[in-house]
Amino acid sequence: MSNHVHLIIGTADKPMQDILRDIKRHTSKTIIKAIEENLQESRRAWLLWFFEREGRKNPSNEHFQFWQAGSHPVELFGNKMIDQKLDYLHNNPVVAGWVDRPEHFLYSSARGYAGDKGLIDIELMF
Repeated sequence: MSNHVHLIIGTADKPMQDILRDIKRHTSKTIIKAIEENLQESRRAWLLWFFEREGRKNPSNEHFQFWQAGSHPVELFGNKMIDQKLDYLHNNPVVAGWVDRPEHFLYSSARGYAGDKGLIDIELMF
């Protein structure tokens, strides 16, 4: 989605909050760098100004604030709950009106479940 991310992730030996922190740190640095280096991005100056302004509001930041503070992890118990959440994630772009079928959304793991190759490798849960 353009303004949020849903993930189903597993953790065997690392606390979930550490995984989420590392994901946010890596993606924010990568995206900020991409914005800085893309001189064709028409909103480049505004985006960098905005992320820097938000970063100044948070004393734990080095420079920029890309992600909103906090996250909303939900522990998934059992196959029924996993299936329900996976269906919700896959149908999000359909409900938003972006695609007709979940597997048509380029950035969705639904492509892997439909037998297509996605942008990143995923582990199918079933």
